[in-house]
Amino acid sequence: MPRKPRIEYAGAIYHVMCRGNRREAIFRNGRDSEMFLDTLGETVGRCGWRVHAYVLMGNHYHMLLETPEPNLVAGMRWLQGTYTQRFNARHGECGHLFQGRYKALPVGREGGYFSAAAEYIHLNPARVKGYDFEKNKLADHVWSSYPGYGWKRKRVEWLCVDEVLSRAGLSDTPSGRGNYRKKMELRMKELAESDEPWKADEDWKTIRRGWYIGDEDFRDKMLDLLDGVLEGRRRDSFSGKEVDSHDEAAAERLVAAGLEIIGIAEEDLPEMKMSSPAKYAVAWLVRRNTSVRNRWIKDRLHMGTATNFADFLKRIETSKRGKWGFNEFRKIKNIKL
Repeated sequence: MPRKPRIEYAGAIYHVMCRGNRREAIFRNGRDSEMFLDTLGETVGRCGWRVHAYVLMGNHYHMLLETPEPNLVAGMRWLQGTYTQRFNARHGECGHLFQGRYKALPVGREGGYFSAAAEYIHLNPARVKGYDFEKNKLADHVWSSYPGYGWKRKRVEWLCVDEVLSRAGLSDTPSGRGNYRKKMELRMKELAESDEPWKADEDWKTIRRGWYIGDEDFRDKMLDLLDGVLEGRRRDSFSGKEVDSHDEAAAERLVAAGLEIIGIAEEDLPEMKMSSPAKYAVAWLVRRNTSVRNRWIKDRLHMGTATNFADFLKRIETSKRGKWGFNEFRKIKNIKL
């Protein structure tokens, strides 16, 4: 079954999230939550991780963690595997506890993306449908790093608060922690006044549905790293939005290279015949070397619906000297990027 590729590098930051199998509880009570945090603390010691934020939510958890060494996969395997063993032993059960593979979104340090991820995690308890903003306070959810930001005595020893606070212009002092509480109280007020608190911040859409959290430069860096992850491996072994983005970036490079070799300017594409041999030669090149959808290729090369697309690609590939598309295909067939 295709799986999402894991991007690992020294100093990487991730928003990690995982749910219980069949969305069932992975924290049935406070003791389970304590046991998970104890296990996470052991993982921090083993792997040298820096945990900037976390929240445990009954049937799922979120973490904002940094890996000084490229060891996310090894650390997560130990964390979830060890906790599963301890959970099953405690409750007299067996088998899988977590739902499939955990989600790990790389987070960029530039801009406000790091801070947005931390706030997303700390505000998670209040984004549950039906949350009573009048009766509840964010600090009431003790299985979160937020109380440790507001009150030092409530902090686990391995929680790293400096970067989140400094990005808010604060320090780890009584006044700094007090100002952080005020900041989060204002965010809670914004949620309370929203008709859909779980959608109150536009940045949260990317956190929920994207494959990275960052700007375009960070996206390009992640795509470059994906080159190394996917190189020499079967493309159909991987799936996900990050792989789609990687394929589209590779397809764009092939289009540019193909047009240059054939001698076609980008601005000429809309004016050319939809069934131009040159367009089909470039389409063949992209289709041969990436897994982008045919619709993407047709749109990119202004080929319309191209109902006989597959037949024309075959015709290009088998063209003989002097026949339709031979010269274009001869020029382009050996391009490698």
